[in-house]
Amino acid sequence: VQLQASGGGVVQAGGSLSVSCVGSARIGNYDMGWFRQAPGKEREFVAAINWNGFSTLYQDSVKGRFRISRDSAMNTVWLQMSSLKPEDTAVYYCAAGPSSLSPTSGMSSYHAWGQGTLVTVSS
Repeated sequence: VQLQASGGGVVQAGGSLSVSCVGSARIGNYDMGWFRQAPGKEREFVAAINWNGFSTLYQDSVKGRFRISRDSAMNTVWLQMSSLKPEDTAVYYCAAGPSSLSPTSGMSSYHAWGQGTLVTVSS
């Protein structure tokens, strides 16, 4: 499956932004994850949702501020971000991995990646 992430942009600190990821084929059989890479830093896990949407996982720093959701009929996954902070500035990548009861944060578990979309949070 090929993934296309979009929706990035510039937002002020404290603001909200939603990024989306569309699959070229059915994503209903995959767990989906969002990762991000800030300038000069390694890529890190942000959030994940399992194949049926019943289980989610978040990095501690985004809990309560970010929400991952999916609509498999639309082959789309969203990451809704609120109360954004300058440290959330990064390129955000979506990824697909094998289905599970509980999604994982490990990058090596995801086999398909989108091209990334840049989110810039200004202070």
